[in-house]
Amino acid sequence: MNIGSNRRQMRNQRMPALFIGHGSPMNAITDNPFRNAWTALGRELPKPRAVLCISAHWESREPRVSEVERPETLHDFGGFPAELFAVCYPAPGSPALAHEVVMRTDGEVVPDRQWGLDHGAWQVLMHLFPSAGVPVAQMSLSRGYSAEQHVALSRRLVGLRDNGVMVLGSGNIVHNLRLLSPGTTPEWARAFDAAVADAIAQRDISALCHFERFPGAAQAVPTPEHYWPLLYVMAMADPDEPLQMFNTAYDWGSISMRSLRVG
Repeated sequence: MNIGSNRRQMRNQRMPALFIGHGSPMNAITDNPFRNAWTALGRELPKPRAVLCISAHWESREPRVSEVERPETLHDFGGFPAELFAVCYPAPGSPALAHEVVMRTDGEVVPDRQWGLDHGAWQVLMHLFPSAGVPVAQMSLSRGYSAEQHVALSRRLVGLRDNGVMVLGSGNIVHNLRLLSPGTTPEWARAFDAAVADAIAQRDISALCHFERFPGAAQAVPTPEHYWPLLYVMAMADPDEPLQMFNTAYDWGSISMRSLRVG
């Protein structure tokens, strides 16, 4: 086996970018169609040299990137069974990728030596890469950034995809825990989800940035942290790259699990 040649081939292959609707943490350990789709997707994906994950569950003042060598599995939730708290996803970190993110953004993104892997990251990654053999670095969402600033930052990082890095955005297009509706999906959720899906299909980044104009936006996105990761993935799509949407159903009635593969 020519290991050096394989590594060069990996670096020359453009990696997909993914937006995954992660929903409830229980999706990680229960038998459900969303988890099954993540597992199936993992079998299809090329193996990256590293993953850069932008999760809804890490916000900070300025954008940060984790450079820890052994990220802790963070159980950043409460009220769930012990089985969920027992989950450990021991993927290595990637200080090298973190350094590259800092360099590519001229220090706009700063290194972080404390954050591990939150559930927005590990509950998906454990099914995409169950062996936990792919290094992962997480990048935070800046609370003060506008949609356009998130897009601009993402575009500074698009070259990572040509250097063996898979970008994973983890959130939900529709996410309002106060308006869960098990057994039925309200019209406001369907309307907003459909408008976003149409903008994705049209590759209309401007419309996606101004999501507040879509029907149902006030209920669907009461706070934007679950929506922002979608912009990072869409901003990395070339005009002629294939876009594939999947997991288009709802969790707990009103959480859109719509997910997207670019490339």
